[in-house]
Amino acid sequence: MKRKEFIKIIGLGGLAISAVPNGFSATLGTKTNEEICRSQWNTLCGNIGEVYKTDAFKYVHPKKGKPNVLIYGDSISILYTSEARAQLDDKATVFRLFKNGGSSQNFIPNMNTLQETMFQPNLKEGWDFKWDIIHFNIGLHDLKYLKGKNLNKEGKQVSSISEYKMNLQAICEYLKSNFPKAKLIFATTTPVPAHAKGRFEGDSVIYNKAALEVLEKYPDIKINDLYRFTKPHLETWAQEPGNVHYKELGFLAQGKEVAKIIETEL
Repeated sequence: MKRKEFIKIIGLGGLAISAVPNGFSATLGTKTNEEICRSQWNTLCGNIGEVYKTDAFKYVHPKKGKPNVLIYGDSISILYTSEARAQLDDKATVFRLFKNGGSSQNFIPNMNTLQETMFQPNLKEGWDFKWDIIHFNIGLHDLKYLKGKNLNKEGKQVSSISEYKMNLQAICEYLKSNFPKAKLIFATTTPVPAHAKGRFEGDSVIYNKAALEVLEKYPDIKINDLYRFTKPHLETWAQEPGNVHYKELGFLAQGKEVAKIIETEL
């Protein structure tokens, strides 16, 4: 091919490229908003979904016209998240915290990490919405005893009752201050069975009583009494004697209950 002919073809190609519509060019050259958010979310979660063998941590993208619901909680909530999400699929977009929520002292740092990592302006082209409902729970990790990093009844309790109440009040103030338009739902802590490792049977009752004392100051925060809902089924739902976690029969029922409570607030 002669040099002049080659230059002529290249010139025509250049004109063709410059004539591509802006939207098409942008799609080829940049990531979409959802792709950016999905990538950030997957980085934030790491491999935690594989640890719990659940799709609770899969990325979900906000949908225009649908309320946005956040589920914050421990491993109990991780197990029931997928069912709650499925139950509310046509009514709301259900997100959950990117990890196990842990104890009450972790709540505000975890929420700040979520907001700063996934939302604008910190994440360019990130999430840009307000939470409509926040369903939250802390307690099961507060009442446990640790020796080093291991569950051990001879160790130290993570949060005393007074610390738990102080932390929960700070959480309520944080939520009301940072998300003033969000409807808040507090879920009571599920039962601790006999012979649980690092936890004493009956402590859920004590911590739930303390939580309700704090929440008396916040009558607009709805109570989801998951303790009362779960207690009658403890033996049949438990994964095994002494285990605070529930098999599928249990967490599917809990997920339906959580969805039912959330739906009343939509």
